[in-house]
Amino acid sequence: KIAMTAPVTQAGKGGEWVVGFIMPPEYSRATLPKPVDPRITIRTIPARRMAVVTFSGAAKDDDLARQQAALEGFITTQKLTQRGPAQFAFYDPPFKPGFLRRNEVMIPVR
Repeated sequence: KIAMTAPVTQAGKGGEWVVGFIMPPEYSRATLPKPVDPRITIRTIPARRMAVVTFSGAAKDDDLARQQAALEGFITTQKLTQRGPAQFAFYDPPFKPGFLRRNEVMIPVR
């Protein structure tokens, strides 16, 4: 079991969602179990600069869109350049009450 202290990310791609499970630092590519499903890949993502907004709630589509728009506005006012699509990170299981959930919108910037 892995505690939900690392996020599960989601990003839209071609009408589908790509889901990423961020592994805690005590795991490495060598110690993670090998995926059985060929659609699952283990990859290392290089460090990058991200603009992030954290919010609580159930993270419905309109909440995500509102938070993304606010973050994009922040990026503009800070004279940063967006370098890719927004990703959404969720830290809590679905049965946790919405007002206690931690969510993030993350956008890579330069």
